[in-house]
Amino acid sequence: MNEIKGIYAATLSVLDSNLALNIEKTILHAENLIDIGCHGAAVFGSTGQSQLISVSEKIQLINKLSKSKYKNKYIIGTGLNSLSETINLMKISNSLNFKDYLIMPPAYYKYRDEDVIRYYTKILESIKDCRIILYNFEKLCGYKFSIECIQTLVKLFPKQIVGVKDSSYNLYENLKIKNFLIFPGSEEKLLKGLELGCSGIISATCNVTAPLARKVYDDFEQGKKQTSNEKLCSVRKVFDKYNLISGLHSFMAQKDKIYENVIPTLSLLSKNDKKKLFEDLDKLDFNIDNLKE
Repeated sequence: MNEIKGIYAATLSVLDSNLALNIEKTILHAENLIDIGCHGAAVFGSTGQSQLISVSEKIQLINKLSKSKYKNKYIIGTGLNSLSETINLMKISNSLNFKDYLIMPPAYYKYRDEDVIRYYTKILESIKDCRIILYNFEKLCGYKFSIECIQTLVKLFPKQIVGVKDSSYNLYENLKIKNFLIFPGSEEKLLKGLELGCSGIISATCNVTAPLARKVYDDFEQGKKQTSNEKLCSVRKVFDKYNLISGLHSFMAQKDKIYENVIPTLSLLSKNDKKKLFEDLDKLDFNIDNLKE
């Protein structure tokens, strides 16, 4: 299988005015991110409004995605609370030769490490030919992975539980498992993570920072002096002042008005917040023109 390493965008979903998923433009957006610097893209992560998009639309996109020129560079997010729907989506994806998944434990309910272990065990009893990156984001699902939980899962499923996206940031400095992939969820953690042995990042703001993030990654890999990390981190800090989905869609709408479409209860930035976002980015000499086609 292909190596999962480097700069991955948690790619945006593009919606029509009736809030239906625009499959062609969503795939083109992901392909463009790879063209301008990403090693790959995570489709239907939280940034892609996955929890708000219907299963049927996800299946339609995955079918089309299987014909993408970058087919081997995608990680499929499931974004589903239902265990059976998660398994079914993975079965369909597997039938199209997708093997790599980003899976968060279900939201809403409270549970313990042993319950999480049972959840992934149920998935892997049904889908053995896969690689799962655990999605650690307590803010969204209410659960934060412990080191002990991940160690147990890797021991049980060493070929299937291969990594973690750490957006709670309790793991990337402390988790040490041989050949285990660790991806912090922010550009601010990219360089430090690489110095600690992490594998790269999976980040929402790589939708707009892909060229900068790739420069930081490549300079580290080649042992060169860092010239872009300060700007990269500063851009991330600006976006972190707002809901990331709102900020990213407001930013991208400068390029194409279709990005103004988000599913309620999500929204674009207010007029004042958008003005402040653009002003702060302008101070960093960062604007929509940084994203070449």
